[in-house]
Amino acid sequence: MDIYSKRRFVVYGVFAFVVLLFLIILFRLQILNSTYKQYATNNVLREITQYPARGLIYDRNGKLLVYNKTAYDLLITPREVTAFDTTLFCNLLNISKEDLEAGIKKAKKYSYYKPSILIKQISPERFAVLKEQLYKFNGFHTQSRTLREYSTTAAAHALGYVGEVSGADIKRDSYYKPGDYIGVSGIEKTYETQLRGTKGVKMNLVDVHNRLKGSYRNGEEDVPAKIGKNIVSTLDLKLQLYAEKLFRNKRGSVVAIEPATGEVLVFVSAPTYDPGLLVGRVRGHNYSKLLADTLMPLFNRALQAKYPPGSSFKPVNALIGLQVNAIDRNTRFACYGKASSPIRCTHNHGSPNDVVDAIRESCNPFLWNTFKSILGKYKTSAEGFNVWRKYVASFGIGQHLSSDFANGLKGDLPTEKQYNKIYGRGHWNALTVRSLAIGQGELGVTPLQMANYGAVIANRGFYYTPHIVKEIENDTISREFKTKREVPIEKKHFETVIIGMSQSVQRNLAATVKIPEIEMCGKTGTVQNNQGADHSVFVAFAPRENPKIALFVYVENGVWGSRYAAPMASLIVEKYLTDSISERRKWIEKKMLDANLLDPNQKK
Repeated sequence: MDIYSKRRFVVYGVFAFVVLLFLIILFRLQILNSTYKQYATNNVLREITQYPARGLIYDRNGKLLVYNKTAYDLLITPREVTAFDTTLFCNLLNISKEDLEAGIKKAKKYSYYKPSILIKQISPERFAVLKEQLYKFNGFHTQSRTLREYSTTAAAHALGYVGEVSGADIKRDSYYKPGDYIGVSGIEKTYETQLRGTKGVKMNLVDVHNRLKGSYRNGEEDVPAKIGKNIVSTLDLKLQLYAEKLFRNKRGSVVAIEPATGEVLVFVSAPTYDPGLLVGRVRGHNYSKLLADTLMPLFNRALQAKYPPGSSFKPVNALIGLQVNAIDRNTRFACYGKASSPIRCTHNHGSPNDVVDAIRESCNPFLWNTFKSILGKYKTSAEGFNVWRKYVASFGIGQHLSSDFANGLKGDLPTEKQYNKIYGRGHWNALTVRSLAIGQGELGVTPLQMANYGAVIANRGFYYTPHIVKEIENDTISREFKTKREVPIEKKHFETVIIGMSQSVQRNLAATVKIPEIEMCGKTGTVQNNQGADHSVFVAFAPRENPKIALFVYVENGVWGSRYAAPMASLIVEKYLTDSISERRKWIEKKMLDANLLDPNQKK
């Protein structure tokens, strides 16, 4: 009897131990472990991401350029999906069953438990119809977001566009999740952090049919989204529209800068495109079409085209020659004869010329002899070349000029190492690289760099880093843009070159370029092109005293600098300074507007 009694206590003890063990496990699962609680809560709660409205973008005069419109995304949580009417679903969203199946498969691959976007950017009209039927589809819900809207088709390359984040974006910044949007180019990219704002979260109650029942705990758990900061750009919309109109049916670029501040007034890359094409569900289709366009409208010529500047570069060489005492104000070089220069002059003018004459007449032999004298002042051609290069770089050429232009290229400013590799150390000299004397050869500049170079001359030796944002709401712009940058050339030498640039416009280009009552200073350039008509180039600023605008115009296949680039520049300057075009110059305006340089059959 005692033996059985002892066994009974053992059995009781085992049962007691098992019960205690189960109680401990249940306690851990139900009290200490929040996983099951979370699963239960998820049946009645839904976290909806609140996407903030991106900041608005204005022009310098307060005109709205970019704003927002509402759109909706449809999300799916695969674990919650039950059988549903796929035909009705597809009809409501105007999608195919194949697209639906592919979307669900992609969502499952991402996560069975986390919601992901199935259909993006549903219009408010379609959303209104969908909302009435959404209770029939378990596991699906919507969230609102904003898309960009444009008040004008202008300044597409300057403003940039917004696109879906890539895997690299998500890896770089944990703020972003799949399906989010990010600035891809232009102001939208450079100022993404300021424009995007901060996402919020809204907690909602839903019933067993997935229907919204209201806010959870009266919104106490909600985290409000913070809208993005508004930005005032430096662009002048009226002038931008006019410049784009002049560039209609042409390829090229114009960048205009306010010399006293470095603020970019005009930023044109032509051909351009309507930024509204890259918004909404048609974005992918339109992007592919633009990418395939042989005129390359997506290519930002203002920042990424490495153009030879041609004769518009001659003032730089004259300034360097004056600064290093390779020439002086009264130095003269002959223009004619075999001994005068290995680069012949293409203009009919007197000889010999001094600096002012050479700039006015764009005399190749004078600039060649100046370039040769610069390199000849030093022990070796390489040493002289490096001195020359240092001065050229001080104008912002051959380097990334500004952090405001994320996709800008450095351009091509050749180096001693490069020439040593081509010709061999000690086996090249001024004659070998003579094309640099007239802005060609291995030299490649961007329109932004050349507009800045025009501002340096206008300011008689300094510039402020070019930038395209003037103000940021409740924030400050970079100190980089407030720093005065001096070039190591004396002011008196600029005055000499400016006289030549003024005479070039007032005398030689008076018929098509001279502006009534405004003294504009400029230098034309004609860049050789082996695949069609030569390119037309012009750098200028105005007025001569207290200049308000400096600009660079490059018209591809524009024949001569005086044919298209110079007249177009003068019209932009006149429009900016007087707000109109004088009657006596309406004919040249019409000629520029009517010119179609994209038509091979039209006489250029």
